[in-house]
Amino acid sequence: MCLHSISGPVVVKFNMSEDEQQQDLLLDDQAMDHQLLLDIDQDFPNTPSSEPIASGDDQDHRGKRKRNHRHSTHQIQRLEAFFKECPHPDDAQRKLLGLELGLEPLQVKFWFQNKRTQLKNHNEKEDNQRLKDENDQLISDNLRLKEALSSACCPNCGGPHSLGEITIDEQELQAQNARLRNEIERISAIVAEHANQQLMSFQMLPPSAQAIVGFFGAQSHSCLIESNNVELFIPVNGESEIKKMTPLALAQVAMEELLTLAQLGEPIWTSSYNYSTETLIEEEYARAFPRGLWPKMVGLRTEASRHSAIVCMNTGRLLDILMDVGKWSTFFSSIVARATTVETYSTGKEATYDGTLQLVTAELQVPTPLVPLREGLFLRYCKHHGEHWVVVDVSMLQVHENQMPKYRRRPSGCIIQEMPNDCSKVIWIEHVEVDDSGIHHLYKSILNSGLTFGAKRWLAILTRQCEKLASLMDINNSTSLKDANSDAMRSILKLAERMMISFCSGVSGSAAHHWADVSGTVLNDVRIRSRKNNGNPGRPPGVVLSASTSIWLPVAPKRIFNLLRGVPSRNQWDILLHGGMLYEALRIVNGQEQGNCVSIFTVGLPQEVNNMMILQESFSDTTCSYIIYAPVDAAIINSVLRGGDPHFVALLPTGFAILPDRPSTLHGGIHDEDNSGGSLLTVAFQILLDCCPDSKISMGSIATVKSLLSCTCDRIRDILLGNNVQ
Repeated sequence: MCLHSISGPVVVKFNMSEDEQQQDLLLDDQAMDHQLLLDIDQDFPNTPSSEPIASGDDQDHRGKRKRNHRHSTHQIQRLEAFFKECPHPDDAQRKLLGLELGLEPLQVKFWFQNKRTQLKNHNEKEDNQRLKDENDQLISDNLRLKEALSSACCPNCGGPHSLGEITIDEQELQAQNARLRNEIERISAIVAEHANQQLMSFQMLPPSAQAIVGFFGAQSHSCLIESNNVELFIPVNGESEIKKMTPLALAQVAMEELLTLAQLGEPIWTSSYNYSTETLIEEEYARAFPRGLWPKMVGLRTEASRHSAIVCMNTGRLLDILMDVGKWSTFFSSIVARATTVETYSTGKEATYDGTLQLVTAELQVPTPLVPLREGLFLRYCKHHGEHWVVVDVSMLQVHENQMPKYRRRPSGCIIQEMPNDCSKVIWIEHVEVDDSGIHHLYKSILNSGLTFGAKRWLAILTRQCEKLASLMDINNSTSLKDANSDAMRSILKLAERMMISFCSGVSGSAAHHWADVSGTVLNDVRIRSRKNNGNPGRPPGVVLSASTSIWLPVAPKRIFNLLRGVPSRNQWDILLHGGMLYEALRIVNGQEQGNCVSIFTVGLPQEVNNMMILQESFSDTTCSYIIYAPVDAAIINSVLRGGDPHFVALLPTGFAILPDRPSTLHGGIHDEDNSGGSLLTVAFQILLDCCPDSKISMGSIATVKSLLSCTCDRIRDILLGNNVQ
C-alpha cells in the first residue's frame, strides 16, 4: 500500500523502511529554513538564479548561476509569519513582500512553493507513521481474537468452536443476531410509546439473566455463543417470535427469581405475627441477588411478604381465575379496583396456560379513602414447572429520567401445587416498591407490615372466595324465601357481588368506575366523590354522591363486626331506618366463618306489606371484615328470584370495612373475641342526589351527606365505648 500526493513530486510508500523514507524526502526540516532558496543572478534580474522546483519552460530562461547565498534570519522569520497568514500569496502580495525584504517576486514565489512542499512532506510522514501503528494494533488484535476463538464453545450444544477464520454460517448468524436486536429495540420503543414509559432493554439484562432466557426451547434451535466475555443469543425460528422476545425474557428471569424466593428460608425470610406471615430482609435479598434486574429505587419503600395456604379449589380452575383478567378482578374485587389486558404475547400451548404471557394494567385498593390507589403496568406469565404451576407478575417498564414511579412490582405471584380432593397448595409472594407519601398516618403501621397489600391479604381473599364457591354446592346451608331455588340464590349472590364492587370503587375513588373528587370537599379526612350516570345498566340515572371516611376505635375488630351485622342493634345506629326493625327473609351462607352470608331483610313487621327491602352481605377473613348493604325495591328482588337478570338492578351501597390498627392486633387473628388492640373503621354512603345527570352539586347537599356520615360514626362510637352491646 502506498500514498501518492495529489500535487507535487512527493511519493511516500507505506511499506518503506524508516531509512528509505528519510532518503526519499526532498530536504531535512532544519535545513529547509536556510538552504531552500538559491540566490538570483544579479545580471539577470528577471530570472531566478536557482530553481529547486522548475518546469521545462523555466529551463530556457536560465542563465549563468551566481554564487549561492542564504536568506537572512530576518527574511526567513518574516516569510514564515506571512506564510502562517497566507500560504498562497498572489502577485501583488509577493511583490510587496519582495520590496520589504529586498527579494525578487520570483524568489518569494519559489520560497512559498518549497515551504508548502515541505509542510506536505511533514504531514504525510506523520500519516504514514499513524497508519503503521494502526496496522500493528490490528495485527495484535487479530492474533488475540484468534486465540480467544480457539477456546470458545457453545454452552447449549457443548461443541468446540471452529478454529481459524469465522465461517460464512457464523457470519450470517451474527448478522441475524444484530438484526434481531435492532428489532427488539424498535418494538420496545413502540410499547414504551403506548405506555408513556421506556421499556427495559434486553441488552440491560446481566449475562446470568441472558443465559436463563432460553424461552425458544429445543424447537427453536437457538444457540448462545460466548467469546471474549461477549454473549450472543441467537434465536432462529422466525419473525413471529421477535415481538415477544424482550417481555418473555424478562418474565423468564422473574419466574426464576420467584421460584428461588419460594424455596429459601432464613435468613432471607423471617417469621412474624404468630408465624402466620414471613417478611423479606432487604439486606439478605441484596446479597442473594447481587446482580438483580430490579435495584432499589430512591424514594420508594419496599413491601415484601410470603404466605402459604391450602385452598379448596383445583389447580385448573385456580389458573383460569388468575390468567383471565376479568375473572381475576372480580374474584379479588375487594383489593383489585380495575384490571385490563393491554396485550397478549402468548396464549400458551396444548390448550393450557403453559407459556401464557400478558401485559396487564391494574389498580389496587385498600377499603379506605385515606390510602391512594396503586396503579401499575406489569407482565403476567404462567408456566408449568415440574409438579408446580408458576404465575409471576413483574413490572416491565422503566420510567422516564424525569419521572419518579409510585409503584413497581418486583417478581411477585404464586406457586401452585395440586393436592388431593380438588385442593391446591399455594405459596404467595408479594414484593413491591411504593411511594407512601400520600398515606394517612392512621394506616402507616399496617401498610408497612404488608398486611393490606401483602401475601397474607391475597391468600385470605382467595381462601374466603373458595369457601364461598364451595358453600354454593350445598343448598341446605341456606334458608330461602318461598319458591327461591338454587338458580335464584346464585342470582342474589351475583347481585351482592356487584354491590361489593360498587362499594369499594366509591371508597377508593377509582377513575375507571367514573368517580371524580368534588372540589373543596377534602376536609377532616372525609372524601366526597360524584358520578354521573347516563342510564348505564345497574346504575340509577342521575348524579350520585359517595361520601366516605375512616376513624380509629379502641375496640377489637371482631366486636365491631358483630355489632354492625347484628339485627337487634341495627336501629340504634342506622339513621335511615328511622327506628324501624329488620327481619331476615332470606339468608345464603357463603363461608365457614360465622356471619359470612348474604341476606335479604324486610323493614317493619313480617306481616306488613313493604315495598322496600335491604340486600346485605357480611363477611370476614383473617385480615379484614365487611358489612355492605343497599335498599332494593321488593318487586325487583322478587323479579330476580324468579330468574330476572341481576345486572340491571340499580344499587346504591352503604357499608363498613374493618381493619386492625396494627399488625400485632392479628396475633390471634381478626376473629379472636379477646383480641386486644384497636380497629380502623371505614364508613361510606352512596346517595342519589338528582335524577338528572347534568344537575349541579350544591353545598347544601354536600353538608347533608357529611352530616349523615358524621352522625353514623358518632352513634357507632357511642355504642361501642358505652358498652351498650353485649
